Amino acid sequence: MARKEHIDDILRRWTYDSDALGVRMVKGADGRSVLQMRVDMGILQLETEGRPDGTQPFGERSYFDHLQRVARRDNDELLLDEEQCEEVDREFVQFYHRRICWLRLQKYRLAVRDADHTLALMDFCREHSPDEQWTMSHEQYRPFVMFHRIQAAALASLQDNEVDVAIQEINQGLERMYELFVEHDLEDEFDEDELVHRLTEMRETLRREYNVGRTLQEQLADAVAAEEYELAARLRDELAQRRKRPQPRR
Repeated sequence: MARKEHIDDILRRWTYDSDALGVRMVKGADGRSVLQMRVDMGILQLETEGRPDGTQPFGERSYFDHLQRVARRDNDELLLDEEQCEEVDREFVQFYHRRICWLRLQKYRLAVRDADHTLALMDFCREHSPDEQWTMSHEQYRPFVMFHRIQAAALASLQDNEVDVAIQEINQGLERMYELFVEHDLEDEFDEDELVHRLTEMRETLRREYNVGRTLQEQLADAVAAEEYELAARLRDELAQRRKRPQPRR
C-alpha cells in the first residue's frame, strides 16, 4: 500500500491558538510566495495574486471577472442562477480569508486591494441578484468590509509617515459609511455603531500620538462652511501642490 502523505509534523510545530490569528508567508514548491493560515483543524493555504485558491474560473483571474464578461455579453441583463450564487459565495469567503491575512501581516495595501474586490463584487451582486434575501445576505457585511478597507488604507498611509493622509482616509471612509446608513434609513444609528466608534477612536488616537491638528482637507471644509473663500482657495492650492509631489513607493 502506498504511503499516504500527512501534515502531522507541520501541525505539531505550528500549534493552533484560539486567541490569536496565526498567519505566515512561506515559499511554495516552485518558489512562489503563499499565505498560510492556521485554523483549528489544519491549515489554509492561499495564493497571493489572483483568486486565493489559485484557480482561474473560465480562464479569468477570478469568478467576478468571469461574471463581468458574462454580463457584458448579456447586455447587463444577467440574473444570477443558483450555481453562480454558490460560486460568488465561495469567492467572498476566499477573499475574506486573504484580507484578514494581509491585515495580520501588516500588508495594508494588499488588504485594501482585496477589500475593493469584495466591495465591487457586492455591487455587482446587488445589481444582478436573483432575490432580495440573497442580496441582504451579503449587504449585511458591507459595513464590516468597509471598516477593514478604511482601517487598512489609513494604516498604509501611516506606514508612509503620512499621518494627515491617514486621518483623511478615515474621514472619507466615515463619510461613505454614513451614506450607506442613510441609504438604509439608519442614519439615527450611525453615531452609536461600534465600527464607527472604532474608526473615530483610531482617528483621535492618531491626532494625540502624532500631535496632528486639523488636516488640510478638514481646514478646507471648515473654511467653506464659514464662507472664508480666500482661505479656502489657499488651502486648495496647497492640497493641489501636495498631490503633485512624488508619492512614496508602495
